[in-house]
Amino acid sequence: MANVSLRKKALANNKSSLYLDYFPPIVNPKTGKESRREFLGLQVFEKPKDEIEKAHNKSTLEYADLLRAKRLTQIRDKKYGFKENITYNVDFIEFYTSVVEEYYNNGTKSNHSSWNASLNYFKAFAGTSLKSHFLNASHVKKYRIFLLTTNNLRNKKPNKLSINTASSYYKNFIIVLKKAYKEKIIEHNLAEDAEFIKEEETYREYLSEKELEILWNTDCDFPKLKHMAFLSTLTGLRFIDVITLPFCNVYSDIHQGNYIKVREQKTGNLFNHPISENVLNIINLQPKENEFVFGDAKYTEITRPLKKWLSDAGITKKITFHNFRHTYATLQLANGTDIYTVSKLLGHKNVSTTQIYTKVIDQNKIVAANRINLKLDGI
Repeated sequence: MANVSLRKKALANNKSSLYLDYFPPIVNPKTGKESRREFLGLQVFEKPKDEIEKAHNKSTLEYADLLRAKRLTQIRDKKYGFKENITYNVDFIEFYTSVVEEYYNNGTKSNHSSWNASLNYFKAFAGTSLKSHFLNASHVKKYRIFLLTTNNLRNKKPNKLSINTASSYYKNFIIVLKKAYKEKIIEHNLAEDAEFIKEEETYREYLSEKELEILWNTDCDFPKLKHMAFLSTLTGLRFIDVITLPFCNVYSDIHQGNYIKVREQKTGNLFNHPISENVLNIINLQPKENEFVFGDAKYTEITRPLKKWLSDAGITKKITFHNFRHTYATLQLANGTDIYTVSKLLGHKNVSTTQIYTKVIDQNKIVAANRINLKLDGI
């Protein structure tokens, strides 16, 4: 938040010069230089000798304070018109960083990681400092092109950043621009005319019931992984929600049957999630020596064992742990569960998010494909 303070600088002859101290600094477009000071051309007596000097100090300080209040209002309301149209200016990179920190304090770890990555890409494009006074529509357009053409910064080998990742990072950038405009960090709404990066439609891979049975009957070098994967498959929980599930959140009563109380790490939503007897049995198989059902399991521990486990089961599909959640959603819809119920079970805010899974198994297409039946000799 901008602030303007009235300060004094000692002079000779028992007098002080009054000036305004700005934080953050202001920029004078005439010189292009930052400054925290604006001298008012007003002086007061340090040690007034008589009533006349005291009266002078009082009236001068009152006038100076009125100027201070006016300057603060002009800065906060973006109504410039004083001192050669001096404008409020901050480091946009620092502002972007503060937005990312908000997600660190109030959001999830994965969400913060995405935001932090988007900040790193903007730094790669703009450098470590960019004054809001110089940020313009050209930066917005060129950053979009940068994301569409740059390589993935995390890979040692040249590998182009995916369209969907670029789209996600650009959306974050646009959100920051909107916040900057709302908080009067930038003068114009640069987000207004920004052209979003259209995401490519992705295929949500899943495992069939037969593949799941084979996988269950295949040994896994990391036994806990098998139980975690099937708990996700049978509940639709994300990895982070699986590993943060405490034993105390597992319930059973005559009204709701078996269920777990879940607070989604991604959204913060708290809800009761019904579970099957199989899920309850998987939970009961885990040792009770820890507060959480799966102890302190980490994602880095499961990557290689998961790949080997799938290979040993003869499954060639490209499967990550998150695909077990996709499997739950897809099989629920395939087995007749209505989309609204599936949406609630997945914790989606909008049914449109759940509709992605209806494209994987489109029952109308399947029925249509089998409507034309011909008797063909030899087949």
